[in-house]
Amino acid sequence: MTDATDENRDSSRRGPSRVDDAFHVFDTTLRDGAQREGINLTVADKLAIARHLDDFGVGFIEGGWPGANPRDTEFFARAQQEIDFKHAQLVAFGATRRAGGRASEDAQVKALVASGAPVVTLVAKSHDRHVELALRTTLEENLEMVRDTVSYLREQGRRVFVDCEHFFDGYRANPQYAKAVVRAASEAGADVVVLCDTNGGMLPAQVQAVVATVLADTGARLGIHAQDDTGCAVANTLAAVDAGATHVQCTANGYGERVGNSNLFPVVAALELKYGKKVLPEGALSEMTRISHAIAEVVNLTPSTHQPYVGVSAFAHKGGLHASAIKVDPALYQHIDPEQVGNTMRMLVSDMAGRASIELKGKELGVDLGGDRELIGRVVERVKARELKGYTYEAADASFELMLREEVEGKARKYFEVESWRAIVEDRPDGSHANEATVKLFAKGERIVATAEGNGPVNALDRALRVALEKIYPQLAKLELVDYKVRILEGKHGTQSTTRVLISTSDGAGEWSTVGVAENVIAASWQALEDAYTYGLLRAGVEPAE
Repeated sequence: MTDATDENRDSSRRGPSRVDDAFHVFDTTLRDGAQREGINLTVADKLAIARHLDDFGVGFIEGGWPGANPRDTEFFARAQQEIDFKHAQLVAFGATRRAGGRASEDAQVKALVASGAPVVTLVAKSHDRHVELALRTTLEENLEMVRDTVSYLREQGRRVFVDCEHFFDGYRANPQYAKAVVRAASEAGADVVVLCDTNGGMLPAQVQAVVATVLADTGARLGIHAQDDTGCAVANTLAAVDAGATHVQCTANGYGERVGNSNLFPVVAALELKYGKKVLPEGALSEMTRISHAIAEVVNLTPSTHQPYVGVSAFAHKGGLHASAIKVDPALYQHIDPEQVGNTMRMLVSDMAGRASIELKGKELGVDLGGDRELIGRVVERVKARELKGYTYEAADASFELMLREEVEGKARKYFEVESWRAIVEDRPDGSHANEATVKLFAKGERIVATAEGNGPVNALDRALRVALEKIYPQLAKLELVDYKVRILEGKHGTQSTTRVLISTSDGAGEWSTVGVAENVIAASWQALEDAYTYGLLRAGVEPAE
């Protein structure tokens, strides 16, 4: 190597400020994660996700395969102009040169250099059958392809990582050849050689044993890339770390082909909180839940409620026995403080709730129960009785808070009194439909009758209620129904079944959910709407009507 090359290499190593080059957190959401069914990223999407990942503090962001398609080529050009990377280095992905050619003349290798990315990840075949059947070349030529491509990119001042595709399957079939590929990459100048469980079929003990052996036999710096086909990708990643791997490849929320990849967030949380490794900038771990949900919004997928660490249910407690213990010490039923990862503990109210659950939930909602055992007992029994009828409060905090305040204050919060309501659905001979609702109510001593049309009977009721109340309560103008769910409950057959409706409402600053249960969907929806408007006025600080 020339002095100039070494100088280039040192410059690419420095890049943005990272925690420690001794251990790499490498994100491949923009390439491998984007292969998930249902994810179709635009260049704007990729730029947005890259910003989130850089904010989180990962060391490397693999942006895609420049030259393979116009979108990835544009991404690399725009990312370097539009994003001021504070923590991450941008990584271009590509393959070793073609068999029988030269890296310096290979078009796709040149595209990697032209991308301007300071780091390049090369995929290389490490399974002998893939070399012979997929590449249609000899085992020795494949080794030369690795050596030549790595050496050329190093001469161009690029830092190089090599992904050994199908490594674990290849190791099982021909361990000597699989290790020869690792040696070829490392000796040619690759900083890290990544062992890939491309088919996702490995188990943690197997991964740990193979990584330990390859590390001892080759002396190369090793990384791990795990797919989740056995549900073990995170465990396999950590097993590789236990065996000496110092580079982990993951995707945000585990996105990826088939069932996905090793999930970035539980891996990083485990490294920081369980292993004591400092792999993120100071304070970044507490942003993890926000980053996870933000990326889910960009890819247009609902965040997984039960995802470890960052799911809204990750620290949600429903059982009465659990709540009793948590009241004494949250650590008795939580493996970490949820605030460490930017999440919060939640108490779920259900027919499984005990006194401790209700007391803790009241505290969470800001309702002081004062340790009143009789009051708490009444709430417990009321929750159980109503859930027997089909109500659910674990997904309807607003309805529960209204009920709780009613018990504490001795009367229900009433901003209006309903005289009657009706909804009409009209089918016309020309095939068109009309939906109209009329609401009659009293508010602040005034009798109000309001009629409105909507695109359905529930929407018409919502509009009629809004028309009736907005002049008296202008705060309601901000309210918007953002989600509506209907479930037919067991107990009766067909159209005689009980119906439960959950409505989510927003005032622009937050969301809340309310529940209604009745023998028809319109009546259940009305109950949920009443609670939604009542809670909206409570949030706005409006005093109940006298």
